[in-house]
Amino acid sequence: MGPSVDVVPSSPTFPTSAEVVVIGGGIIGVATALSLVQQGIRTVLLEKGTVAAEQSSRNWGWCRRTGRDLRELPLINLSMQLWEGMNERVQRETGFRRCGILYAARNTEQHQRHQSWVREAQQYGIHSDLLSPEQVRQQLPQLQGEAFGGMLTPLDGRAEPQKAVPAMVQAAMELGLNLQQHCAVRTIERAAGQVSEVVTEHGAIRCQQVVVAGGAWSRILLQGLGITLPQLKVLSSVVRTHPVDFDPGPCVSFGSVAMRKRLDGGLTVASSAISTADITLDALKFSAQFMPAFWHERKAIRLRVGARLFEEALHWKPGQADKHSIYEAIRVLDPQVESDIIPQIRERVSKLLPALTPLPIAQSWGGLIDSMPDAIPVISAVESLPGLFVATGFSGHGFGIGPGAGQLMADLVLNRTPSVDAHPFRLSRFSDGEKIKAQFWL
Repeated sequence: MGPSVDVVPSSPTFPTSAEVVVIGGGIIGVATALSLVQQGIRTVLLEKGTVAAEQSSRNWGWCRRTGRDLRELPLINLSMQLWEGMNERVQRETGFRRCGILYAARNTEQHQRHQSWVREAQQYGIHSDLLSPEQVRQQLPQLQGEAFGGMLTPLDGRAEPQKAVPAMVQAAMELGLNLQQHCAVRTIERAAGQVSEVVTEHGAIRCQQVVVAGGAWSRILLQGLGITLPQLKVLSSVVRTHPVDFDPGPCVSFGSVAMRKRLDGGLTVASSAISTADITLDALKFSAQFMPAFWHERKAIRLRVGARLFEEALHWKPGQADKHSIYEAIRVLDPQVESDIIPQIRERVSKLLPALTPLPIAQSWGGLIDSMPDAIPVISAVESLPGLFVATGFSGHGFGIGPGAGQLMADLVLNRTPSVDAHPFRLSRFSDGEKIKAQFWL
């Protein structure tokens, strides 16, 4: 079972029309909807389960510039500006705190990559400090074992995933957003060559524009329109502890494990070196596109053949307007944590920070990350279908970058000058001959 998320009631009236329908109640869809209603756009947000029930509540809660792909840096700068004022903007507690983010190097080669990233990031106005091994120990005096240095971005921060998205959507509803939860979208319909309506399990909604922000579900939604999105799902696992006296100060990645302090006094702890990817028909279909990234991260990603191969092959089909869909059958993706992950997290924390032994785990959960071959998102109009837009594939970076991504998506929908250059995030990069490449700095 996933973490407990602040409950938001749906709007009382089901809408029959809107200017924009946003599909997906995670942070990207919610941030997009919030930006739209702040511009006076009549917007409906549809969620097949409940707001933030999937990866938007299951992530680490980091809001980071540190180590990002250089193509994302203008967008994360925008997003961090929005995070800084988010509590005031929504008049609620999102948990955002500026605390800094520290990546400790696992070896000298990685520390050299940190040095390169710090130099490159300066052109985007990002200041990160390179730390010697002694400075890492000054930051974390409890740390045991060998240190190779690190990099610290003091202006990075953290927020509470289980609180932030509900707070944002409530603020949007006060501005006129119509939120419908437990309302699966079956199909997106066309008329005269453009988007015309969205058919849900509760009825149709006429609209001029649709934003698909469905996270791990985006590929199958677009597949129903004949649009190919090369997206795969990667399982990541997280634990939270009971309240502890220990506070690392900044959010910290030690390479083998990462952690941050929570508002409730506990820690959010995750294995930053082990993720699981199921072999599915999509994985086989997109294997050539994902192979460079997989080869680079081969020590951190475990391939698994299991029930998901057959489940997706048999049941994960695009919806039909008049039939019960896979989106109604699976309201929330709630993957199980693999049995060896928790012992590994305990062992790694014990070696690095003996003061936390035994790690007082209160809960653990898994989440499915929507991943792209180049590990940067799609935030784009769909050229082949006027009125359709996509914001997905954030590859584990979506929570921190979410507010900026929502503002950029709203800019594209409203056909106004984008807040940042949207060219790197266009969907057509996978079909226009551009060489697709992920950047690895951490």
